Amino acid sequence: MFYTFMSRVVAPILRLLFRPRVEGLENVPHYGPLIVASNHLSFIDSFIIPLAIPRPVTYIAKADYFVGGGLKGRFVRWFLTTLGHIPVQRGAQRAAMGALEQGLEVLENSGAFAIYPEGTRSPDGRLYRGRTGVGWLVLASGARVLPVGVTGTEKIQPLGASMPRVFGPRPTVRIGQPMDFSQYRDLPPARARRVITDEIVATIQKLSGQEYTGVYNERADKA
Repeated sequence: MFYTFMSRVVAPILRLLFRPRVEGLENVPHYGPLIVASNHLSFIDSFIIPLAIPRPVTYIAKADYFVGGGLKGRFVRWFLTTLGHIPVQRGAQRAAMGALEQGLEVLENSGAFAIYPEGTRSPDGRLYRGRTGVGWLVLASGARVLPVGVTGTEKIQPLGASMPRVFGPRPTVRIGQPMDFSQYRDLPPARARRVITDEIVATIQKLSGQEYTGVYNERADKA
């Protein structure tokens, strides 16, 4: 019921405010378990990307977003919780693993689960090396991966900005073809997780056009 309200009422309003361009919509599978893997430039990514995906998408979100005070904090907590977003503590390995296990439940129920392989927002617009949680999720679920490259969202809500700009620069969401990694199931698990993650990030880089750093975004351990 809430998703119907979001898709029919809230989504058209957000599309009017942010006017995202969407490329590759035909690549989105309408059914079956799906891992949506994207680069991460802005907090607003978690709202822009679902506008481009014609099915419910569950995200993991920083736990701090669920404990804010005041009217804004309560609204954000209600909004994220109702959307089915999963809180995760940054830098806490057990908590992060718990979030991935909840994501696995989403996939086992043929849902779509979104993840940012970099771990957190880019501080400088470049693309960082992927954390292998996405590789673990692929191997555990057998789900296909939908690679997504987002551009322009950092201009709508830069890192540190409390509110997004509306009627500003238009972001672009580029959706690639679904990726299947069943050929890696016979590799040693750690090796398979790394290879899968690197291939996903390389595909995202082609879609986003970002410079690739080849190193981890250390903000993921602090933010």
